[in-house]
Amino acid sequence: MNKNRKFFFYAVSLLAFSILLTAAAFAASDRYIAYVGTYTQGDGHAKGIYLFRYDAQTGKTSSPELAVETTNPSWVALHPNGRFLYAVNELGNYQGPNSGGLSAFAVDQSTGKLTFLNEVATRGADPCYVSVDHTGKYVLVANYTGGSVAVFPILADGKVGAATAFVQHTGHGTNPERQEGPHAHSIVLTPDNRFAIVNDLGLDELLVYKFDSSRGTLTLNDPPFAKLASGAGPRHFALAPNGKFAYVINEIGKTVTAFSADLHAGVFQPIASVSTLPGGFQGRNDDAEIEVHPSGKFLYASNRGDDSIAIYAIDPANGTLLQRGGVHTGGKEPRSFAIDPTGKLLFAANQYSDNIVIFRIDTKTGQLTPTGEKLDVPSPVCIKFLAVK
Repeated sequence: MNKNRKFFFYAVSLLAFSILLTAAAFAASDRYIAYVGTYTQGDGHAKGIYLFRYDAQTGKTSSPELAVETTNPSWVALHPNGRFLYAVNELGNYQGPNSGGLSAFAVDQSTGKLTFLNEVATRGADPCYVSVDHTGKYVLVANYTGGSVAVFPILADGKVGAATAFVQHTGHGTNPERQEGPHAHSIVLTPDNRFAIVNDLGLDELLVYKFDSSRGTLTLNDPPFAKLASGAGPRHFALAPNGKFAYVINEIGKTVTAFSADLHAGVFQPIASVSTLPGGFQGRNDDAEIEVHPSGKFLYASNRGDDSIAIYAIDPANGTLLQRGGVHTGGKEPRSFAIDPTGKLLFAANQYSDNIVIFRIDTKTGQLTPTGEKLDVPSPVCIKFLAVK
C-alpha cells in the first residue's frame, strides 16, 4: 500500500471515529430539544417548525411551541455543531416552476427558537428530504416530484450557497400511477461520509453516489445501484449500527428489504423482504418510516392506513428480520417516527390527527407500550433531536 493510500484510509478512519465519538456524546446527554417538521399547505395547517423539550432521564416532555414560521418544512436536519438547522420547503414553484426551497436557520440553544438565515431553490419540485454531511460543510436534498438530488455548500455564517452538484434521475417503474417517472425520496450519508445513499421510489432503485466532501460533488458508484422488487417503491433507508446490514422501507410494496452492506465499496446486496402489515389486513396502506434501534437488535417501520408501527427483531448473524408484531400509533397517518437518542422512547408523528404519541421501548424484547402521553402538533411529519449542552 503506497503512502497516499495509507493516508487516505487513515483519514477516513479518523473521520468515522470522530463521528462515532460525537454520536456517543449526544447519546450520553439527558436533555434534548426536538424539532418537528410539518405541512403548512395542502392537507396541512401548521405554521412552520415546532419544538418541544425532552428529558431522557425523567422521560418528561414540554408542551410543543412554534420555533419559526416557514412554508411546508416537511423534513429538517441539524448541523453537527448544533448551531444551525436546515429544512426543505416542499413546494413545486419556489422562485418559478419546478423547484422547491431549502431554508437555513440559526439555533438559539437556550430557547430552541430558530432565526431565518436564507433560502435557495432546490432545482427540483417538492423536495422531501434533507441531510447534512458529517463534516458540516454541505446540505444534501432529494427532490421528490423533480426526481433529482442536489448538494449545497454551507457558508461560514450557516447560510446555504449555490448548488455544487445536481443530478437528474431518468426512467420509470412499473406502476403507472406512482412510478411514471423518477421520485427521489431520501438521501443519507454513510458514517464515513464517502457515499450518499438515495432511494428513488419511481425507479425501484437504491442508488449509491460517491460523495466528495472537499468539493461537494456526487458521482455514481460502481455498481451504481441495487435493484428493489418491481413496483416496490423504496422510500427511506436505515443502516444497522454495526454497518453490516441496511434496510429499505418500500412505500408501495408494503415491505422492508434487508441488505448486506459493504461500506468500503459502497455495495448493497438484497437479502430478503418481509411484509410490514399484519396478516389479513385489507385496504389502502402506504409504508412510511423506518429506523433501527440504537442497540442494533430491533427495527421499526410505520404503516399509513393500518396506522401502526411494525416491530422486528434483527438476526445478528445474517441481518434478516423476524416479525414481532406491531402496535397502533394512537392516531392517523404516522408519516414518520423517531427513537430518542438514548433508545428509551419512540415518538410517532401522526400527520392527520395532529399529534405525536409516545411509546416506551422494552430494550429486551423491542415491544412498544404507550406511555399515555400525547403532544399536540399540527400536521407533524418528522422529528429530529438536538442534545442540549
